[in-house]
Amino acid sequence: MDARTIRLFGDQADAFTTSGLQLDDGMIDPCDSRNVQGFCLATVAEAAARKLHRATFGTARF
Repeated sequence: MDARTIRLFGDQADAFTTSGLQLDDGMIDPCDSRNVQGFCLATVAEAAARKLHRATFGTARF
């Protein structure tokens, strides 16, 4: 690779750049990491506790 390509990829490797371009799921403020982890664990626990119901309706296709 030439220096220009390496510089281009190096500039795009910054976390703020990738989040700004929506190439990832964003960044979590370290102050909020406990709250986010708790929310994720609660969501997983709720999903495991729910009973799935079979769909009784069709899907319209055009």
